[in-house]
Amino acid sequence: MRDRDELPFAIISALFVAALVVCNLIANKFVTVDLGFHVFVLSAGVLPYPLTFLVTDILSEIYGKKRANQVVISGFVGSVFVLGVLWLGAQFPALADSKVDDETYSMVFHNAWRVILASMTAYLCAQLVDIRVFHAIKKRTNGRHLWLRNNLSTATSQLLDTVLVIAVLFLGEWSMSRMGSAILDGWSFKLLCAVIDTPIIYGVVYLFHRHSRVPPSENLAS
Repeated sequence: MRDRDELPFAIISALFVAALVVCNLIANKFVTVDLGFHVFVLSAGVLPYPLTFLVTDILSEIYGKKRANQVVISGFVGSVFVLGVLWLGAQFPALADSKVDDETYSMVFHNAWRVILASMTAYLCAQLVDIRVFHAIKKRTNGRHLWLRNNLSTATSQLLDTVLVIAVLFLGEWSMSRMGSAILDGWSFKLLCAVIDTPIIYGVVYLFHRHSRVPPSENLAS
């Protein structure tokens, strides 16, 4: 693969890690998203999270399973690093004139370790399942029907991710009905995002193969 083919990989990978990190940092805030036909009650962290699954599908399609898995592991390492930095920041007292005092810092990030732990557990399982399902469908369909593997792999992995996150964070604190409602809303929103991003993955893959010498079938068996 030529050097210029590595620039898109670096950019897409950076977007992946950034989306993963920021979704963990804002996950404690819950919001409503009114799309007219339904009002979703979601963690704010859900908003950028579907981007990570779009990215892994793009990486899987263009660069193959091995490199997609490498980016997933990179995201895991990045999340662990962020967790360490948040802990380190709490070990030093804020200055008297600091815009963020110790109480504010603690209020915002005191639960971050649990959020990131839940997210990392769900993230590793779901992303690796996403890549595995994506390539299983790609192999079964002989590389055809990108829309099918994009949406079916995301639907499967996002259900696993949503169930694990809600269970780790709220089991014993929320009622089963409230947890079930949160899982349904989160999964439905992610499915909607997967459908919306289908033209995006087609566009990215088309542009890459148009400007690259890497044949579309190169990673079929990878």
